[in-house]
Amino acid sequence: QVQLVESGGGLVQPGGSLRLSCAASGFTFSRYWMYWVRQAPGKGVEWVSTINTGGGNVNYADSVKGRFTVSRDNAKNTLFLQMNSLKSEDTAVYYCAKGSLPGIAAKYDHRGQGTQVTVSS
Repeated sequence: QVQLVESGGGLVQPGGSLRLSCAASGFTFSRYWMYWVRQAPGKGVEWVSTINTGGGNVNYADSVKGRFTVSRDNAKNTLFLQMNSLKSEDTAVYYCAKGSLPGIAAKYDHRGQGTQVTVSS
């Protein structure tokens, strides 16, 4: 079955950096667009970033553009999110998610358990 396991979250000061990872299994990782989404306390799920199958087509929410970088290693079935210049408003649980259809940008159908990112001094 599909498994997505995020790691790399933690407590960081404003202006700091973190690198999130998402280990994928149970499906052909290289065939699917992948997503990062987040949920801050008391708020709904917010889309953060999208990456296509080959990694050459990426998109970001305006709130993270220029600070976050998404990438993937298809040989290792792993998705990454490099987060720089972190702000308090980036505090959230971060989830990786798998597109529902191979080869195209599609609504996601599976999400991991999430990793907590807390930005605070």
